[in-house]
Amino acid sequence: MNRRDTSIVKELASQVAEIAALPVQDEKRALWRKLNALKPDRPMVMIDQVCWNEMNLDDELTLRCQDPECRQYENHLRKLLYQWRHFPVDMVVESFIRVPRAIESSGHGVAVKETVAVSDPTSGIVGHQFFNQFETDADLDKIKTPVVTHDPAETSRRLEVAHGLFDGILGVVEEGYDPSYMTVWDPISFWMGVEGALYALIDRPDFMAELVRRVVNGNLSLLDQLEAQGLLCHPQPLVHCTGAWTDELPGPGFDPTRPRTRDLWMFSMAQMFSTVSPAMFEEFEIDPCLPVFRRFGCVYYGCCEPLDRKMAQVRKIPNVRKVSMSPWVDEELGAGEIKGDYVFSRKPNPALLAWPQFNAQAVREHLQASVDACARHGCPLELILKDISTVKYEPQRLFEWARLAMEAVGA
Repeated sequence: MNRRDTSIVKELASQVAEIAALPVQDEKRALWRKLNALKPDRPMVMIDQVCWNEMNLDDELTLRCQDPECRQYENHLRKLLYQWRHFPVDMVVESFIRVPRAIESSGHGVAVKETVAVSDPTSGIVGHQFFNQFETDADLDKIKTPVVTHDPAETSRRLEVAHGLFDGILGVVEEGYDPSYMTVWDPISFWMGVEGALYALIDRPDFMAELVRRVVNGNLSLLDQLEAQGLLCHPQPLVHCTGAWTDELPGPGFDPTRPRTRDLWMFSMAQMFSTVSPAMFEEFEIDPCLPVFRRFGCVYYGCCEPLDRKMAQVRKIPNVRKVSMSPWVDEELGAGEIKGDYVFSRKPNPALLAWPQFNAQAVREHLQASVDACARHGCPLELILKDISTVKYEPQRLFEWARLAMEAVGA
């Protein structure tokens, strides 16, 4: 690393440290804790999964470092500062940098076979066509048990670099493996394609049940290995784009050198089950995944799939705390099902930022409908804007959305 690179990173880190020291950070953490305890002061707002390729106003995001590792830190710090300046909503800026341990999982042994369609070469958002690799019973043997490995020397090297960059400015936290994203049907959809998997659920249910069983067992083995080797992360500031601050975790007997799954959040989903019946959802998603759900202290369930008509099944999941309510739900029905039992994790429609002309009134009405429905039914509410594929290269649309959202929640 050259002196110029380290100077750039240190300057950005100093700006972050000043922001992290503001009293508002503790205030926001306290608000998230209240929401996650189902006793909110007000609805909370978060923005994540931003189309950063469209955001570079006045070179605020232009990277200037040469060293690849410095560029990674620079990229993270510039995005954090940019978000704080332009659309902070209820984000929390921490006074430390997380340095991931050099942990690898071998996965389930199946490589994705696909073709992609690109509409904007500057964007990481592409279309996927997946090819079915599970057409015969023998294909089940492709599923392998994940093997977890850790390279302590590489972890030490990463920490040494981070200390050299941030000591005296920001704390350096050694980050373990975050197992919170633990789903069965995302990988299956990558291996089979959504159509292939849905047809197989109808035509070969026993085959699909066995496929699910093997994936679940692999996930359980992964968790066992992470716990046994002391490689799990702690704490988690976010779970699936939302604040994870809570007074209920970690659990009794917590050892910070060896976190357990019961000390953590997880989130899961079955997005491709949007069109299946509640009975099929229960048979192929909820029941077989219960052994995984039971291991975690708190569970966030759902993503883009509408769950307003499947809450009876979601309620079978132990330790559920947040339930996703996607743009495709009937909000009145969903709020009536959730009541005060869980956080109504509303996903406002990001398409409102992609219209040919930005319509602030449409956004205002869209957000207010969520606030009003949850108020009528006593639902703790969070508004989580994510999956932002485009703002038509007009970053101000996102800035205005953030302003309207904070206005809607009374902040």
